[in-house]
Amino acid sequence: MKKIINDPKTVVAESLRGLAAAHADVLRVEDDPALVVRVDAPVAGKVAVISGGGSGHEPLHGGFVGHGMLAAAVPGAVFTSPTPDAVEAAVKATTGDAGALLIVKNYTGDVLNFETAAELAAAEGLDVRSVVIDDDVAVKDSTYTAGRRGVGGTVLLEKITGAAAERGDTLDAVEALARKVIGQVRSIGVALTAPTVPHAGEPSFDLADDEIEFGIGIHGEPGIERTAVVTADELVARMVEAVVTDLPFAEGDKALLFTNSMGGTPLVELYLAHGIAERLLAERGIVVERRLVGPYITSLEMQGMSLTLLKLDDELTELWDAPVNTPALRWGV
Repeated sequence: MKKIINDPKTVVAESLRGLAAAHADVLRVEDDPALVVRVDAPVAGKVAVISGGGSGHEPLHGGFVGHGMLAAAVPGAVFTSPTPDAVEAAVKATTGDAGALLIVKNYTGDVLNFETAAELAAAEGLDVRSVVIDDDVAVKDSTYTAGRRGVGGTVLLEKITGAAAERGDTLDAVEALARKVIGQVRSIGVALTAPTVPHAGEPSFDLADDEIEFGIGIHGEPGIERTAVVTADELVARMVEAVVTDLPFAEGDKALLFTNSMGGTPLVELYLAHGIAERLLAERGIVVERRLVGPYITSLEMQGMSLTLLKLDDELTELWDAPVNTPALRWGV
């Protein structure tokens, strides 16, 4: 294992220290429990949108804390859910009379721990709601989930609900909006190599040089099928087919296309794939009106990519375009 680390046990804490140093104008990092909190939190009169999960997916979630997006992110150990007391601490640090919405990726540990935290916070009189995102079309159930996994759609959900909270929407409205986004977003991922978790010291699964995994999760889970390496045209066509037919998206639909690196795939390959995906969607009559390309929900250094497609309407487009100022997303400010 070759990584730029000191000790596998301190990777997350040291990384958070660097995040705080690099973006002190946007966020602050608290210790014990570890939290990433918007620098001006709590913001009076605004719903606090909070998310979190295991580390190893950077910039998700800490990189999305700031104006127009998350009020707080709760980082667990690498590929490990944060504890309920850490999530509860994030709620207390950011939640006022307007309440809080917890965005939870559908992984069993995350769901259980966030639900427990919401119950603890509610017992103290805070109005806290939760939504679970499950956008991965690859599986109905998996090693880590009952139901589909929550993957790339999480980034879009956090941006759109964060924008709604920033404009002053009520908790009822932000929650309803979140459920709408979850119902209209679909994702699929592929891996060319496995990630190596620092404390494990070896790849999460074996994959020959001439093989790929189709339908992977973001925690080193194997895909639903192992195949020989194919051309980018063939690979992206299969990914587009999986996503488009699931909702299904239809001719005339407007959409946001998110092409995501799993951490080890460079932009030259990512843009190549994105261009193919846009062409294939155009051939189906699906209008790509907004785009996001880059490493936004990764799996350590795994080579691979995911495609996420969100069906847009005027409201979702307006909220996507709304100003945001976080370490990983910044526009309109």
